[in-house]
Amino acid sequence: MSKTLIGKKINNHIYDLCTIEQNALSGGEPIYFDNSEDSLEIIRHSCAHLMAQAIKAIYPEAQFFVGPVVEEGFYYDFKVAHKIGEEDLPAIESKMREIAQKAYPIEKYTTTRLLAQEKFANDELKLAVMSKIEGDSFSFYTQGDFEDLCRGPHLPNTKFLEHFKLTKIAGAYLGGDENAQMLTRIYGIAFSTKEALKEYLFQIQEAKKRDHRKIGQEMGLFSFDEEIGAGLPLWLPKGARLRRNIENLLTKALIEREYEPVRGPEILKSDVWKKSGHYENYKENMYFTTIDDQEYGIKPMNCVGHIKVYQSSPRSYRELPLRFYEYGVVHRHEKSGVLHGLLRVREFTQDDAHIFCTPAQIKDEVHNIIAFTKNIMELFGFSYEMELSTRPKKSIGSDEVWESATDSLKQSLDQNHINYRIDEGGGAFYGPKIDIKITDALKRKWQCGTIQIDMNLPSRFELSYTDEHNSAQMPVMIHRAILGSFERFIAILTEHFAGEFPLFVAPTQVCLIPIGDSQIPYAQALREKIIQQSGAYAEILDKNETLGKKIRIAEKQHTPLIVVLGEKEVESKILAIRDRTTREQYTLSEEEFIAMLYTKISEVRI
Repeated sequence: MSKTLIGKKINNHIYDLCTIEQNALSGGEPIYFDNSEDSLEIIRHSCAHLMAQAIKAIYPEAQFFVGPVVEEGFYYDFKVAHKIGEEDLPAIESKMREIAQKAYPIEKYTTTRLLAQEKFANDELKLAVMSKIEGDSFSFYTQGDFEDLCRGPHLPNTKFLEHFKLTKIAGAYLGGDENAQMLTRIYGIAFSTKEALKEYLFQIQEAKKRDHRKIGQEMGLFSFDEEIGAGLPLWLPKGARLRRNIENLLTKALIEREYEPVRGPEILKSDVWKKSGHYENYKENMYFTTIDDQEYGIKPMNCVGHIKVYQSSPRSYRELPLRFYEYGVVHRHEKSGVLHGLLRVREFTQDDAHIFCTPAQIKDEVHNIIAFTKNIMELFGFSYEMELSTRPKKSIGSDEVWESATDSLKQSLDQNHINYRIDEGGGAFYGPKIDIKITDALKRKWQCGTIQIDMNLPSRFELSYTDEHNSAQMPVMIHRAILGSFERFIAILTEHFAGEFPLFVAPTQVCLIPIGDSQIPYAQALREKIIQQSGAYAEILDKNETLGKKIRIAEKQHTPLIVVLGEKEVESKILAIRDRTTREQYTLSEEEFIAMLYTKISEVRI
């Protein structure tokens, strides 16, 4: 079956057939109508225009701002005189299908700024878009009676668009400015095949079932309280146990890798943030307070505190590398509109570490961090990829320092035979970085950990060590977080496992269910043995409920092991066990059960 050509990729830029023909472009890689990344960009961009055309047909007064392709599909920002809700999406979809079937050719033309401004003189949103574009040449795409300012790329005609779905509706400020007017934003998704769309929609439904906010509430892991403030999570006992289990596992691994625990204060004088560059480059993301007429900044990162720990004593090359770690609580000023459960909060705890080393030690340290990352991701069943982010426009330091740091990261990735993408301009303001992106059970990608090389902060704070020739040298600083933050990682972990956490981190690992009051004393004694001898955490369900309801409660809590205790179990000390991990039921003696728990928990290592 022959494939349909819809565009080409020339010098890493995607062009549609209209643009190729008008500009007499040649060469490049062909882009066919399929579900490849480049093809989907063209398909989804075109589907955004199809949606806008349908909206215009239903609401003739509609004005449109922008309609880009994004990771979750596409969207369009627009305004209409009517209030549009979720219930209106099916009608818009229906109109989209009607328009698509007419196979309108999608054509491109260009005009001058003056003519474009005259054409849209009464359209404030289109004028707002044009004000953000440089130059005098503007391109437009037309399909039927609809046209919009756009760079493309687009499909040859609307008939290609068959497999799409509008997914949600939201409000969006014009240009992302909270002080500007609120527009309506509709999101959608599109594919080249029915099967791909069906699979995606299944994943969306599955994602709703796995939503960490829903599961977290059902399991009693965490909560939010508006009286305290948005984006400030409260960790309930079960959630705190889950965190503690992860922290304990990580702490053992850090100690084995010769990391030293340190702790910095949560507020530091603004002078030190000015010195670090955060005040100039990161101020809008920070909170400030004044004490005794002195301005202080609440830390958004732990690096300055760790720098001060390094400076607390003269350092020799014999001490390096120095690896400091801290589960550091940080605060960042996030807009209320982007807060999302534990995934986006204003207070969170980083699994943070900073390594101070010589330039010659960079490769080995990055190699060790990559190996450490591999072990953690494999333990939790995540696949992952890495992305190298280079110097952004807003940054500090010389070109030479940035080039040296970037080359060190590239060499470490190459030597570990890791395929990676390059995110040009995506680095931190103080140095290049490797971002660790994990893929969960629903094939969604999440940004978690990072490895950042920093030669700028050591220079700003005049860090030094004495080398073998008794000369002062400047160390390199490596910023490293693997989980990213405990909040975000636990949200991802919850959705990845749908609340069915592995035994070694589950908040409640064993649930003991006495059938009647006479079995409660044995349940209490058994719980004490389990906790003391195996390290597992056990709960007793002794409420005045039926046995069936107690079991359903334990199952809803996703407890890995459920033990029902009746008269027979009390007398024989042979336990009836329901194993949710293996979906099996079996019996073990009390001693065998505790030994099994100890083995399963203690053998887990990073």
